[in-house]
Amino acid sequence: MSRDQLQSAGRSEASAEAPFLELLARGASADAYEQPVLLARADGLPLDRVAALEHAKVLALRVRSEMEGRRRREAELSALFETAHDLAGLRDLDAVLQAIVQRARSLLSTDVAYLSLNDPAKGDTYMRVTEGSVAARFQQLRLGMGEGLGGLVAQTARPYVTDDYFQDGRFQHTSTIDAGVRDEGLVAILGVPLMLGPHVIGVLFAADRRARVFEREQIALLGSFAALAAAAIDTANLLTETREALGDLERANEIIRDRSGVIERASDVHDRLAELVLRGGGVHDVAAAVSQVLDSTVEFTEAGAALGDALEVSRAEGHAVRRGDDWVAAVAAGGELLGALVLHGHPRLDPVDQRTLERAAMVTSLLLLARRSAADAEQRVRGELLDDLLDARDRDPRLLRERAARLDADLDATHVVLAARLDAAAADADQEAAARRRLWSAASHLAATRRGLAAARDGGTVLLLPLRPGDRATDLARRMAGDLGTAVHEAVTVGASAPVENLAARPDSVADAYAEGQRCLDALRLLGRAGDGAAAEDFGFLGLLLAGSRDISGFVERTIGKVVTYDERRGTDLLCTLDAYFACGMSPARTKDELHVHVNTVAQRLDRVGRLLGPDWRSPARALEIQLALRLHRLSSAARH
Repeated sequence: MSRDQLQSAGRSEASAEAPFLELLARGASADAYEQPVLLARADGLPLDRVAALEHAKVLALRVRSEMEGRRRREAELSALFETAHDLAGLRDLDAVLQAIVQRARSLLSTDVAYLSLNDPAKGDTYMRVTEGSVAARFQQLRLGMGEGLGGLVAQTARPYVTDDYFQDGRFQHTSTIDAGVRDEGLVAILGVPLMLGPHVIGVLFAADRRARVFEREQIALLGSFAALAAAAIDTANLLTETREALGDLERANEIIRDRSGVIERASDVHDRLAELVLRGGGVHDVAAAVSQVLDSTVEFTEAGAALGDALEVSRAEGHAVRRGDDWVAAVAAGGELLGALVLHGHPRLDPVDQRTLERAAMVTSLLLLARRSAADAEQRVRGELLDDLLDARDRDPRLLRERAARLDADLDATHVVLAARLDAAAADADQEAAARRRLWSAASHLAATRRGLAAARDGGTVLLLPLRPGDRATDLARRMAGDLGTAVHEAVTVGASAPVENLAARPDSVADAYAEGQRCLDALRLLGRAGDGAAAEDFGFLGLLLAGSRDISGFVERTIGKVVTYDERRGTDLLCTLDAYFACGMSPARTKDELHVHVNTVAQRLDRVGRLLGPDWRSPARALEIQLALRLHRLSSAARH
């Protein structure tokens, strides 16, 4: 590529990103990001320009999501600092604990948050502070060590979480505790221990009145608040007894400062990765960026790479795992292993750098998943619109046009409906289902590139494609049979309807056209033309039976139209000669007697017919079609007169 081409490509990319950068700058809503693409399509900009805008939109939305995540992390950091500030000016322990519980409930967006403290004298733990609680019995609960989720946390000094408390058999259920939890209506509960050194002094909880899965980051955040709450309790107790409380507070503040440094560094790494994604980077660009940050070589490898057990351990634990002198961070999404980021030649890795590698793996998985999800979503939406056109005949035309416009499809254009089906027999049901999925995927891709629609239907695939000027339904069917067969590496038979128009106002025409396409497909297979494509017009007089509407004039025109035009322009009587020729059993001698002309005149006229209709016009199949066309032409002429 020349320097001018590179500069032109750079300007095109930059111009595509400009409107989305402006939306990012003013903090626009997610819906606003559709506007530049819609305007570009409305203005009729080139497809590559529209594609560039689409790509920039996806990246901008991803950056917007990253920015929202950063703001959320900043809110968490701010809450930690505010709590630390409360600790620094500690005057009222209850006020500090109440603030911690309130902030924990707000940041984790839970219905209830509460804190319990251990009572060494009685050997149990009791409620100290609640936020969002409405049940008096719950607020007065006391839990024995090992009883319920809170008692288990207090006893084991480990965090516990359940998404459905009453269905969870890990905890020792008692009637008193269960009654209190039931009064409060709690379902999902997260509890983390309040630790002073090796000792548990209480438990900090966050709970919801519906089933919920708490993420690892949320557990870590609640753990941070628990550390602050423990520090506050310890400080308040020791302030009245000894100067050691100052040392404990100082250590708590040091923990906060250390955590702040980790968060800031992680935030810087996220900013760098977000900038890379905004510029249109891919997974290998992410690996290159992390290589610079960690001053080591980082590579992205596919899921099938030989990484031993380290990859599975990383996937299961969600952390980077050391493998010899390397570190492996699994790239996974929704339980699916997509690959791994491998850091080479760095046996000693501090926690911050390890977290950087893990965050890079997360960004990589989001990139891969977003691209796949975008493609799947578009295919699904195109299929849903075509299903509605086929099944729901009372749809609002305006809404149909709007949905089609969002997919870059024009329902006011002339379209052809094509029925496509695989011809090879599958060995079993699983292979057959996989083959059908491949056919649907290939058809969806072809439809998207041609501003059409595709959907899986009746064991095959149906396509709705616009008909280009000068093109015929037959040509389109044959091209699709070839393109789909190449894509799935199997023979694909395609039957096409006659062109249909005004689909939004007449959605019933789509279903009728699809039925016609299926009849043509079945006819192809019966005639031994599997792997081919055709429309009703290709089957001669049989096409009159296959077509959804009886296009008699079209059949006559295709069959003897040249002879009709010749007679009209030159004043000859070739049609009459053809009628007499067939009526006389295709005998020139009998024909000349019927017409009262010389036999040479009959021969000359028949030669002219042959030049107009082709040398095979006397073959049995062509002769049958010509006789039928002559009779239909005679009937239609009589009807006009």
